[in-house]
Amino acid sequence: MPRALPYLLLLPATAFLCAFFLYPFVLVAVEAVSRDGVYTLDNFQRMASHWKFGTAMRNTLLLAAVVVPIQLAMSLAMASVVTRLTTGRSAILYIFAIPLGISDLAAGLIWLAIFEQTGFLNSALSGLGVVEQPVLFLSYQNPVVIFVAIALAEVWRATAIMMVILVAGMGLIPKEYGEAAEVFGATRWQRFVKVTLPMLKPSLQTALILRVILAFEVFAVVMALGGTNFPVLMSETYQWQFVLQDRGVAAAYAMVILGISIAFTVLILRLLHVPKAARI
Repeated sequence: MPRALPYLLLLPATAFLCAFFLYPFVLVAVEAVSRDGVYTLDNFQRMASHWKFGTAMRNTLLLAAVVVPIQLAMSLAMASVVTRLTTGRSAILYIFAIPLGISDLAAGLIWLAIFEQTGFLNSALSGLGVVEQPVLFLSYQNPVVIFVAIALAEVWRATAIMMVILVAGMGLIPKEYGEAAEVFGATRWQRFVKVTLPMLKPSLQTALILRVILAFEVFAVVMALGGTNFPVLMSETYQWQFVLQDRGVAAAYAMVILGISIAFTVLILRLLHVPKAARI
């Protein structure tokens, strides 16, 4: 019985994963490689030949490439500020983490209220006399503005996810390492680069993997601010599934998103490899 106890304790979690993750994944994979009961790659061919696929892929990768590095830099700065505080630490942490309590769609609607024709930005510009008439910032004629609005909304909404993980990681770093570096004359920046960052690699791995995966799955914010004017992989998955009623192509999109997520996860693990002896 003692030998079987660990497996018995893992059984509920294993059953949950099999029922709600593994089984649906198998169904989606089969749907992606079959059509009319025949195993084929026709779904992937239809997906790749559609005129929106290249645009959706480019927009998704570009959005991730812009948003994730900005969020990484901001989360490191925010985590460093929170870690160094001696008074008011909890209050500042709660303030930084407020966007975590807001859903993706709500965040998109908040930023829509800023950029739309009757929004706060147009009101401010009109009040300052910069524009005489409201500007259609989010029209199809302004793809760059749509991209910037989505990027700002994503940075505001999801930076706190990485920040919370990094705060926890910094809390695990023994203070003696930084104090020793300071005794030997290391500046604050040198201590951060040579001591904090190397020992923060496990937390950086977790934060980056989670954020990159979520970046490839961005949907509600894009739909609220860009709609069909800014296609991404997840929005095209939705279109094929519910609008065009083609589950096979939608499943193919889902498999592409999964493949990209796995590829970037492996890349992050390799770039931020942590030897066992160096782990805290």
